[in-house]
Amino acid sequence: MSDPLIWSKSVTLKKDNQTILSQVDFECHPHEIVTLIGPNGAGKSSLIKVLLGLQPPSSGRVGRKKGLVIGYAPQNVQIDASLPMTVERFLRCVPKVSKAQCETALKEVGAHVVIDQSLMTLSGGQWQRVLIARALLRNPQLLVLDEPAQGVDIAGQAQLYELIADLNHQRGCAVLLVSHDLHVVMAQTNRVLCLNQHVCCDGQPSSVLADPSFIEVFGSQAAKSFALYPHSHNHDHDIDGNIIHKEL
Repeated sequence: MSDPLIWSKSVTLKKDNQTILSQVDFECHPHEIVTLIGPNGAGKSSLIKVLLGLQPPSSGRVGRKKGLVIGYAPQNVQIDASLPMTVERFLRCVPKVSKAQCETALKEVGAHVVIDQSLMTLSGGQWQRVLIARALLRNPQLLVLDEPAQGVDIAGQAQLYELIADLNHQRGCAVLLVSHDLHVVMAQTNRVLCLNQHVCCDGQPSSVLADPSFIEVFGSQAAKSFALYPHSHNHDHDIDGNIIHKEL
């Protein structure tokens, strides 16, 4: 296996005498899709921030491949509702980005029609695609997505994760994502890491579902209910959820 793009060794994070992360070992390698799962408060977003250097660990080590370019779509982006900011203007906050590059990135994520819209008018699905487009503008080797389907209805979640898988395949970038949408994401990921302050289990989706640590966290019925199947449809949906039939 190739050297990891990003990794942690024995990372512990404490805040106000509370343990957020405990002795976490993690690696993400080129071209793979790695999904962090776990209950609320498990430390998933905190681990992302430590890996990206946004939060120093209390102990342990974090490393990144030299020259690694990361595109990051955080879970929460606070935009002042009083600011008349369009999608184009938001994307061009990324240094040295042209309108043409913004249009290309939005087209890649299926959201080119919103380039002139105000951010405040976007639906949940449109907003998430814009965030992904913004992350892509850096031409990343690693795409980091924290809850990328947040605010997206059930019908759009599978489409969004299929988009992420397509980006992984077409661009060749690795993807590290945090998700609660286990039914959908299990079918689109190469490796799952179950976190609950510490690493409960780590491996391919099928092996993680059978791991006693996973069952302890999520329950046996949850493990049985997760669908590990490829999504194959005779149609797609546009950014507003309208059906677009595929050519056969």
